[in-house]
Amino acid sequence: MSNTEDVRRLAEQLAAESTPEQQQALLRILADRAKASIDAALVTPEPALGDAPADVRGFKVRLDLVDTKPPVWRRLELPGDLTLDQLHLAIQAAMGWFDSHLHRFRTGSDRRSPYFVTPFDIDDGEDGVLEDRVRLDQVLSAKGDRLWYEYDFGDGWDHVLAVEEVTDEPPVEVRCVAGRLACPPEDCGGTWGYAELAAWVRSGYDPSALPPTFEDAGHAHDWLPADWDPDQFDVDEANAALATTFAPPVPVAEELAALRERLIRGGDRRLTQLLARDVTTDEVEATDAARLTAPYMALLDVIDDGARLTNAGYLPPRMVEEVAQRTGITDWWIGKANREDLTPPIAILRDSARALGLVSVRKGTLAPTAVARRCRAQPGALLRHIASRLPIGKAEFDRQAGWLALAVVGGGVPAEQWRDEIRDLLLELGWRVSGSLRPDYVPAGSPTLDVLETLFGNTRRSLLTGVDPAVAAVARSVVASRNG
Repeated sequence: MSNTEDVRRLAEQLAAESTPEQQQALLRILADRAKASIDAALVTPEPALGDAPADVRGFKVRLDLVDTKPPVWRRLELPGDLTLDQLHLAIQAAMGWFDSHLHRFRTGSDRRSPYFVTPFDIDDGEDGVLEDRVRLDQVLSAKGDRLWYEYDFGDGWDHVLAVEEVTDEPPVEVRCVAGRLACPPEDCGGTWGYAELAAWVRSGYDPSALPPTFEDAGHAHDWLPADWDPDQFDVDEANAALATTFAPPVPVAEELAALRERLIRGGDRRLTQLLARDVTTDEVEATDAARLTAPYMALLDVIDDGARLTNAGYLPPRMVEEVAQRTGITDWWIGKANREDLTPPIAILRDSARALGLVSVRKGTLAPTAVARRCRAQPGALLRHIASRLPIGKAEFDRQAGWLALAVVGGGVPAEQWRDEIRDLLLELGWRVSGSLRPDYVPAGSPTLDVLETLFGNTRRSLLTGVDPAVAAVARSVVASRNG
């Protein structure tokens, strides 16, 4: 007899005439049967697994993003011994996702289908078959076989892998051989939000087609990835992302390597990808060294052998104005630029020079240090000294934010995106501002970033944009050459 029939029969008995003791006994039985039924319903069956073949084969699969019209898809060549955690990385790279959300592999299209667990599931107390212990050829074996992959449980991006061909020889590396349409932007609201965004872009940004989630077109443009075109897909870019994903970890400074490992364990590989872009140490030309160090050279020239500070501890107005003129601040700064406390670019320049060991204050006088005197006429030597002092700071936040700044700048990220990239990585590392009204807020600034922005030219313009290869090379030299 089924549990349901048992419960019904016992309920009928309970309703009939019986003693209080009998009623209590029957209630206990009902509670036990109900609990057993609930427990049985909550048990997730484990997915079926085949034995790993003795000979590794190759799989040509088509990866489709479910419910996208026209369909967003990629065609991949995969070795059969690829584990599912590696397949997850391949899907992320080939599609163009950022790997910033949870994921899950299932054996059926229904989200209640048996699935393989991830370390996050284990941390939440689940049991099951870990995805990193399962090979692709244990779940797929023949043409027509399918495997489902869900990414971002909020937006619910469902993908399906369909086997198109099984080959005797596996590919030597994961490859993307074809595809169509760009990956949707992260956190855009699933397939419905993506469809609205794509329609708006395809309309030529028609105001009447603007998705209702945005206040105006400016808000939407600020939110969308730069130059995002729903109809564009570049197979070479996909393969470059795959090559970066599966490349051996790039040797970097010890502190930065530890941060990379922490983020990987948390499922975030953005720092890994940044560091893998290019960590070669490029030589900086003499003309570039002079350009990058010009603000510090100007400050050293103005203070000469030493500058007596005001009673409040600031540079005299005359010197502030001269530094502002020599560095280009007066060309864009609103105001007289003759007071250090009212001209933040001057204050930042002086503070960063002091943090770099170029100037010191003794008995109310700001003077160049011995190393500054040696390097005063040698921009290349001064730039090497600056690099040797990075990242700046002893506090844990300053160290981590500094290393992340070096990785972001060295990875060739445009200057206008530096702070957003650094902030996102700091959030993933768990940094928050205590008592902030915004639980997801953390400042991206650091003494190291101040130096990098100074080298980039923040004294010559208020808004930093684009990539300066010489500044990126300085950052890469620090990332690759030292162990903190």
